[in-house]
Formats: sequence, structure tokens, C-alpha cells
Amino acid sequence: MAMLSVDHLSISFGGLAAVYNFSMEIEKGALYGLIGPNGAGKTTVFNLLTGVYQPKEGIIRLDGQDITGLPPARISHAGIARTFQNIRLFQGLSVIDNVKVGLHESFPYGTLAGVLRLPSYRKQEKAIDDRATELLKIFDLDGQRDLLAANLPYGAQRKLEIARAIATKPKLLLLDEPAAGMNPGETTELMNTIRLIREEFDLTILLIEHDMQLVSGICEELTVLNFGRMLAQGRTKDVLKDPEVIRAYLGE
Repeated sequence: MAMLSVDHLSISFGGLAAVYNFSMEIEKGALYGLIGPNGAGKTTVFNLLTGVYQPKEGIIRLDGQDITGLPPARISHAGIARTFQNIRLFQGLSVIDNVKVGLHESFPYGTLAGVLRLPSYRKQEKAIDDRATELLKIFDLDGQRDLLAANLPYGAQRKLEIARAIATKPKLLLLDEPAAGMNPGETTELMNTIRLIREEFDLTILLIEHDMQLVSGICEELTVLNFGRMLAQGRTKDVLKDPEVIRAYLGE
């Protein structure tokens, strides 16, 4: 059974088809890419998968469960987490507190315990702190745990956003242009990080990316969108050689 199955997904805005008849299957554990020129509909697909938009047609299944049209919170609970093209951190919180935000659903305690600082509250808070620290170590951010997120270098902010997403314990992680704004060295480090977290957390990963170095370096399969429609789909090395894909990117 596929981890993600998308069948004939469509949505329109003002009569314009942003995504039309889109289908895709991603196997458990895959590292899959969704690429296409600017305005092709890639982020719209992410918004459909995460419940930000409601599809006009089509079905979305996560690990066999129909999640079509569910609100974002329920889709998150079902096991999808995402990052954004424009980094969305709590800039006024510390690095470790940003990760803790993603962990509180996993360590619930009652309101009374929290207000009165009961032993159960202190125990849970210690567990949250320990787990957040473990995640930061994986991303080599533990030495900056007490810095404000706003004061991190750009590449470190990208890693922190991924760490916070993983804190929610997803089955499927959606990365929206994770290499945007990175230099070649940071992109190489990011590629290694993505490979690591797939193995470490048994994740299935779907990413949108324009950096072909990253796409060709880590994605095993690709779907290409153009004007909201599928242009090509298959193994990465074959898709990137497709004349129609080359034409769409070069505008010829």
C-alpha cells in the first residue's frame, strides 16, 4: 500500500484550473520530488494535501486512510507535516522552544497539572526538553538551543523548521523548497540531512525544489507539473531527460 495516494485531484480559482486531474503514488520510505516551473501548481498541491485548500474533485489517501477535505489539524494528527517556502518559525522564541511547540501534542498533561506545576507536569516538561534536545543534536543545533530563532543563520533556520516538523511525529514530511536561498555548501549539507532524517525517523518525504543539484542528488522519483497538469512522472534520471520537461524549464 502506498504511503500517499492522490487520485484525479483538481482545484480552480476564479475559473482558472490551478491543479487539474493530478494523480501520484508515493511508496512508504520513498524520497520523492515534485518539480515544475514557477506557477506550475506545486505549492497548491501541498496546500491540498495539508487541508489548507479543499479539492473540487479527487481523493487523497494517507497510508490507506481517506483524508480528503479534512481540516489541517486533523491531517496533521493523521501524520502529515510540512515546511514552507518562506520560513515560518516563531522568531521571538528560542531554538529549543520552537521544537517544543511541535512536541506538546505528544506529551499531554492536564490544565490543572500545568497551572499548579504538579509533579506530572514537571515530569512531562522534562521529557519534552530531553526529546527536543535530542532532535536539535541530530540537526547540529543543540549548541544554539537558547538563541532566538531570529538570530540563527538562514541555513540553520531551515534546519530548525524541519526539526520542528519532525517533532510532530509525521509519517509523511512535505518540504517546500528547502534549499531556497542556500549556497552550494549549505545545499550539500541539507541533502545529507534529508537522507539522515529519512533513515532516522522512518519517514516518507515529498519535496518541492527548483535546485536540480538537490533533486537529482536525492530524489528517487519525480512528478513534473506544468500549468497545473502533470507533464511527466517516473524515475528521476528518466524524467530529467524528457524533452517535454526540458522544454518546460527552458521555455522553448
